[in-house]
Amino acid sequence: MGMPRNLFSQQSYKGINVWLLTAMGYASPFWATFHQVHAAGGRVRKGARGVPVVFWKVYDHEDPETGEAEKRFVLRQYTVFNAAQLDGVAIPEITVLAHRFTPIERCAHLVDAMPQRPKILHGHQRACYMPATDTLHLPHPACFHSPEAYYATVFHELVHSAGHSSRLNRPTLTDSCRFGDPTYAKEELVAECGAAYLCGVCGIANTTIDNSAAYLHSWMRVLRHDATLLVHAAAQAQRAADYIQHLHPAAGASLEPASLSNR
Repeated sequence: MGMPRNLFSQQSYKGINVWLLTAMGYASPFWATFHQVHAAGGRVRKGARGVPVVFWKVYDHEDPETGEAEKRFVLRQYTVFNAAQLDGVAIPEITVLAHRFTPIERCAHLVDAMPQRPKILHGHQRACYMPATDTLHLPHPACFHSPEAYYATVFHELVHSAGHSSRLNRPTLTDSCRFGDPTYAKEELVAECGAAYLCGVCGIANTTIDNSAAYLHSWMRVLRHDATLLVHAAAQAQRAADYIQHLHPAAGASLEPASLSNR
């Protein structure tokens, strides 16, 4: 992806602007103002929300009393839009991606060997699994800060996909739910545990723990009402990890603890 930069001038953004733009999670590093896009014959898509960027404008000023020249700094702000929010303008191809990402062989092999693996589509803003289309949506691999972070994210989403009705038919994935619901929290815990298992199998660090912090509040709320949450989630995660690795448990064997499965 590279550093955020202006689509037309190719100037890189600096200072706080780098953090502001990178935090938006877009796969493309290119940004432009509304007026730049309009002048180029393009348009910003209806409903698109821009991001403010700031810079110091330097003016030469002469003190009227002393006649001495001095510099004055004035803070300016502009709103910019990502290339993904634009139509009618040429977007440069990101040709550096393949050179900035080195696959981890054992991780890539595990992903490729998954039976009935869903299609993985790169170039999206954020990582997610779409049950309706049975597809994984991910940013380009080079957008991640390390190959380990990329594969840990892929594992998390693959665990979600293993719960699809055509595979393990896991209720926490197939049942309708919204963000913050107990079912949603359980499914995210399954995915996080499963990703941890697969990271361990491949010998890499599970770097998604920072993302998990967003779910901690939901998990704690569910735990207050369901003390077996962790046990059941771990069992479902193991089942998903086994499926992804093409491992088959003994026929009739249950992955749910016997003392808890009827509660």
